[in-house]
Amino acid sequence: MKTLLTIELVPKTSWYKNVRSHVSQEEWDRLRNIIYERAGRVCEICGGKGRKWPVECHEVWLYDDELHVQKLARMIALCPECHEVKHIGLASVRGKQYQAMRHLSKVNGWSMEDARHYVEACFEQWSRRSSHQWTLDISYLEQFKTHQR
Repeated sequence: MKTLLTIELVPKTSWYKNVRSHVSQEEWDRLRNIIYERAGRVCEICGGKGRKWPVECHEVWLYDDELHVQKLARMIALCPECHEVKHIGLASVRGKQYQAMRHLSKVNGWSMEDARHYVEACFEQWSRRSSHQWTLDISYLEQFKTHQR
């Protein structure tokens, strides 16, 4: 089963701890525009674009489940549909889980049943990770010479 589009659920204990909470609005705008330009202003997963705006900036995190370190691995440009899948928990709260599941299925060439099983496994992992406090590592940003606040 191929997986081009994945779900990345941030542990509940890390909500609102991200790049945007560590840089100024000006710096965030600068960073995301660098990411958009690198991607040619198209989604790095499906090649699509959104209707209102072409792409959104997504933070890709790696999790060390033993040391409880959440490390920024990279930032990518995603169309709004792929970005919604990445944050399917939020999509669900907004009443858009079905649309996100449909997009996940389409991009990965899965059945809706395959997508449901995958989402369930992601939420099980999220639940385990949400029982820990995480240390945030955003050293990835050093390459952009940002000024953290």
